Amino acid sequence: MGWFEDKYEFNQAQLRIAHITDTHLFADEGGEYFGVNTAQHFGAILNALAQLNLDAVIFGGDLTQDHTYESYELFARLVASSKLACPLFWLPGNHDDIEYLSKISHGQIQQTKRIAFEMGQILLVNSKGPTPAGWIETSHLNELEKHCESPSVVFCHHNPLPIDGYLDKHMLDNGPQLLNRLVDSGQVLGLFHGHVHNEYQFRFRGMTLYATPATSIQFTKNTAQWQQENLGAAYRLINWTQDGIQTEVKWLEK
Repeated sequence: MGWFEDKYEFNQAQLRIAHITDTHLFADEGGEYFGVNTAQHFGAILNALAQLNLDAVIFGGDLTQDHTYESYELFARLVASSKLACPLFWLPGNHDDIEYLSKISHGQIQQTKRIAFEMGQILLVNSKGPTPAGWIETSHLNELEKHCESPSVVFCHHNPLPIDGYLDKHMLDNGPQLLNRLVDSGQVLGLFHGHVHNEYQFRFRGMTLYATPATSIQFTKNTAQWQQENLGAAYRLINWTQDGIQTEVKWLEK
């Protein structure tokens, strides 16, 4: 079965979803990433999302920092113990092990990569390559292009365009190929990604790209050095209605 063949369908005319990304969890619930307790930040995000009456949550990759299966189990345990009631969908980041992600995908945590409702569909792309930089295989691009037959919103982990920062060395290496295919389809309303640990917004041939900050630590903007800032955990709220897409980033206090 192809990456997008399975479909999760909502029988409704609008979707209210949250995009969360870059948890960087450890096997140890007390583990810290640049001085931030990532499990604590993630738990605070889940508590905030549980208050919003969401239809779905999309996790945008880099679940783990220590690459242990126990960090994936912690993710699943924190989701299960939260009051978040809606389904959670995921796509892989450069830190992730897809086999591990698949093992924790049951019940509330879904494996489906195509989410449909009356207005269109959401497609969750695999940009995990052989290095920390992103790469989308030609076969995957072809499958994605094939499924862009109705109004679509696309999510991936890596930034397809440079952010003028340190992480550009690990951006999506074939980003222009992805973006040109999406624009050429005439069906894609926007693209959302993580990886860059801060909020950005770009345009490419008339299509808007949105970067969502991390639930963990943020990376300082506009610097060639790798600098971190604890600005608090964040998520992106996305409302897709007949009037189009409205989105904003929400920050939790430190």
